[in-house]
Amino acid sequence: MRALGILGWLLRLLLLLPVSQVAGARPCIPKDFGHGSPVCVCNATYCDTLDPLVVPAPGSYVKYESSKAGKRLERSEGKFQSSLSTRGLLLTLNISTLYQHVKGFGGSLSDAAAMNILKLSQPAQENLLRSYFSDSGIEYNLIRVPMACSDFSVRPYSYDDVPKDYKLKHFRLADEDVKMKIPLLR
Repeated sequence: MRALGILGWLLRLLLLLPVSQVAGARPCIPKDFGHGSPVCVCNATYCDTLDPLVVPAPGSYVKYESSKAGKRLERSEGKFQSSLSTRGLLLTLNISTLYQHVKGFGGSLSDAAAMNILKLSQPAQENLLRSYFSDSGIEYNLIRVPMACSDFSVRPYSYDDVPKDYKLKHFRLADEDVKMKIPLLR
């Protein structure tokens, strides 16, 4: 049973990779910024949505595919084959051998991400965050927050720049944490 749980998460990952055209979902409104790779519009009044993800029946899969040619989370279904009948890519799943447990999927809330989200209007912020974390979005359930600055910060900083302050008497969070990332995490 646990093997099916991991297989379910692997299949769920396939579901997350690529806007669904299934009834109930709000389709992608594509916008191209001139580089031949459209993105979906998400603003104060509209954001595309997905139907809730459902783990497919044993022996079958659901695939969502996006492409430069215009596919945006195009949904297709199929069944796993017990043997290869045609030439091509071969993916072998051994559900009896477990290597790790998948806790979930998510993204990173870097300084750059926080700055961009906070530049949006409040309704646009809510739509954007809903598209990531809600049942009608891609259902992220994890988020990584860098400690101090990263390569997505506009300036170098740490939480204690005083040499040999082993007791961390000068430790303090940066404005980027207090004014940007922490408010978005709430």
